[in-house]
Amino acid sequence: MRPLTEDESKAVFAKLANFIGKNLIQLIDRKDEPYCFRLHKDRVFYVSESSMKLGISVARPNLVSMGTCFGKFSKSGKFKLHITALDYLAQYAKYKVWIKPNGEMPFLYGNHILKAHLGRITEDTAEHQGVVIFSMSDTPLGFGVTSRSTVDTRKLDPTAIIVFHQADVGEYLRDEETLI
Repeated sequence: MRPLTEDESKAVFAKLANFIGKNLIQLIDRKDEPYCFRLHKDRVFYVSESSMKLGISVARPNLVSMGTCFGKFSKSGKFKLHITALDYLAQYAKYKVWIKPNGEMPFLYGNHILKAHLGRITEDTAEHQGVVIFSMSDTPLGFGVTSRSTVDTRKLDPTAIIVFHQADVGEYLRDEETLI
């Protein structure tokens, strides 16, 4: 595992800032224990410094995973968040969307969220803003990007797409082999 380069750090922090905004500082400067981001085989891991020091004793080819996988870099250098980062995104999310029970299964199968399935949305959510998707019982289900602002969603018909799907907890079953 190695530290992120400056360009890699910018890509990771820009993606995270789209979802958690200024709360990104709380993710890095934790009061309980210092955490850092490390790269291993094109995957970015969120690791406590004490665990990282223990992991140094394992040879790179033998190391599979350490900490929480936040995402991976594509071959073109773009960073893609994984569903494994959902716990941290949900904890620090700036904008949230709650979906009705009849919209949970379509979302968990990888479909976008329609206005008919929308339960609530955070006020003043901008267009193309990263949001975390919750069930009506406040269980985090995934994350995506809004297609319209909060004001514009009120004018749309029930079949209009409100949130573009990026990841959901159903991926733990669908993409089991490729997640780690």
